[in-house]
Amino acid sequence: MRAFTTLTSLVVPLDRANVDTDAIIPKQFLKSIRRTGFGVYLFDEWRYLDQGQPDMDCSRRPINKEFVLNKPQYKTAQILLTRENFGCGSSREHAPWALEDYGFRAIIAPSFADIFYNNCFKNGLLPIALDADTVDALFKELTDDYVLTIDLSVQTITTPSGKVIVFAVDENRKFRLLNGLDDIGLTLKQADKIHEYEAQRAKRAPWLFAQ
Repeated sequence: MRAFTTLTSLVVPLDRANVDTDAIIPKQFLKSIRRTGFGVYLFDEWRYLDQGQPDMDCSRRPINKEFVLNKPQYKTAQILLTRENFGCGSSREHAPWALEDYGFRAIIAPSFADIFYNNCFKNGLLPIALDADTVDALFKELTDDYVLTIDLSVQTITTPSGKVIVFAVDENRKFRLLNGLDDIGLTLKQADKIHEYEAQRAKRAPWLFAQ
């Protein structure tokens, strides 16, 4: 998992509330568990004018020019600004996979669905919950070249005007993101103790380790 320390990026405005996981990554793409390759299908039904299917060549598909991700100025943006209850619906981990694979590193919203929120941290995404008035103010300030700087170590967002917004994050989740540790990575930090336990276990119960 990629570590998250600081990020300075353009902001993509997705001015919609209650965006569910089926909108983020439609159900027909859930057959794969590779964790990669989902970025081209992110918000598939909103980005394209045809019906998306796995393994389609998306470079040849007709796009919805009105959808925000299809606007050229946002091509490299890594911060998504959206409304309340983002990631609601079914608990598919493919949703943060698709967002991360597309290139997003942080999502700012007034609230997130609980399971989606937890899955973000497990996949290197930083979901930032701010009060609705602050999010609304960011939407009103937004321009095509609106850039925010997020510093996870001090839990701040800095706007183009220099305003600093403080956000909350659980200390354990913060530690994992700063160090790029998912559940497996965190477990492997105890590899020496695990190997020591296995060696002692093999001495006490050798029949369990017989080939």
